[in-house]
Amino acid sequence: MSVSTEVNTKYEAVIGLEVHLQLLTKSKIFCSCSTHFGDPPNSHVCPVCLGLPGALPVLNRDVVTMAMKAALALNCGINPRSRFARKNYFYPDLPKGYQISQYDEPLAEHGWLEIEVGDERKRIGITRVHLEEDAGKSLHEGFPDSDRKSYIDLNRSGVPLIEIVSEPDLRTPAEAYAYVTLLKTIMLYLGVSNCNMEEGSLRCDANVSVRVAGATEFGTKTEVKNLNSFRFLERALAYEIERQIGVLEEGGTISQETRLWDSHEQRTYMMRSKEFAHDYRYFPEPDLLPLEITERWKEEARRSLPELPQSREARFTEAYGLPKQDAALLTASKTTADFFEEVAKAGAEAKQAANWILNEYAFLLQEAKVEFADSPVKAADFAKLLTLLGAKTLSGTMAKEVLHEMIVSRKGPDEIVAAKGLQQINNTDKIAEIARDIIAKNPKQTDQYRQGKTATLGWFVGQVMKATRGQANPQVVQEVLKKELS
Repeated sequence: MSVSTEVNTKYEAVIGLEVHLQLLTKSKIFCSCSTHFGDPPNSHVCPVCLGLPGALPVLNRDVVTMAMKAALALNCGINPRSRFARKNYFYPDLPKGYQISQYDEPLAEHGWLEIEVGDERKRIGITRVHLEEDAGKSLHEGFPDSDRKSYIDLNRSGVPLIEIVSEPDLRTPAEAYAYVTLLKTIMLYLGVSNCNMEEGSLRCDANVSVRVAGATEFGTKTEVKNLNSFRFLERALAYEIERQIGVLEEGGTISQETRLWDSHEQRTYMMRSKEFAHDYRYFPEPDLLPLEITERWKEEARRSLPELPQSREARFTEAYGLPKQDAALLTASKTTADFFEEVAKAGAEAKQAANWILNEYAFLLQEAKVEFADSPVKAADFAKLLTLLGAKTLSGTMAKEVLHEMIVSRKGPDEIVAAKGLQQINNTDKIAEIARDIIAKNPKQTDQYRQGKTATLGWFVGQVMKATRGQANPQVVQEVLKKELS
């Protein structure tokens, strides 16, 4: 489906996102079962998360603390009193027939995030952050349908979730992408979730509608699900916006429905109609007391917050004089930002350290199939390597070779340089001796240079570098050759 640019600019999209985030606690929200992912099906279950009669939930304090940290980092107000409710619906992976969630009295409300798209900054409101338990997982196998079998794994049942609901302040797929990317980065900084979309630790649903630009009333929205990557979110929104504009331009009406994203066909399709709101029959959870948050508890959570990525990015540009783009790339990962600061504190020049971490080091780690967090290179050794480079003990090429060896062998730069004899040759007398020998053995190239073919100098430089196994300082080599050849 395609509409013209002129038609597209006639309309404005209105987007709101609902993000479900699994919290990184060791046990579930209302029982002591493990939350470890990937273990055999139904190996982490008990009467509470199986929903057996007479089993009573007990709230996990760590869950509340993590949720408060997330809410505070999103500039939300923590409500002194919140309450759990039963959200009633029937689905095979929900053994109780209801989900314990929060409804009209959530943990936190009225927050915001400031995103950056291009050169523009925009504040996106956050309606609420509330606590709930996750459901189990349905597993299907077999084809065709006559041989289809379904199974239920309840390991995930009762794993703690927070739901982060944005205001409908997003207007473009690019803004939605920037919002979820920043949200993920913040949660990883806080350490409250691993945000692994493949494991279901982070799940995102999008509500999208279109209206004539300048209008104040919302159009009819659709909910888009099955968005298991941020790129799919961006593409699904772009498709759905264009689809809705096309329907309206043809005189049709938008149906309120839930749609799924098909990543193979790059389109959305209807899952179910939402013409009538589902009646979840919420009522207060009778087995749990209202949740009371004291000022002391809230302040403990606030004091435990780390420096957040946007603040750290601003500090990197000011304190270390880094370009904005480098600061943004470094602070996109807490692990990378921490490593950079350790390298700088160990004596490396900040801009050089940033350049090597973001380029050569990132490339070598990727080539070695090593995650940044798992790299064996210590910050002090990395700083030492850059010191050797700055002192011209090593050339850039040698430094890359040493860094690769540091990743593979887990040895320090001094040990590798000594073992391989990789120190750069800066002695002009030694280089001149090698240069004179090469000049004497290559009279043809020497005559060409002296007759004005100065490009021949590059050939001589290559010969000297070859003779010194790349250890000669290239700048010194050029200066010596010019002198000897003339």
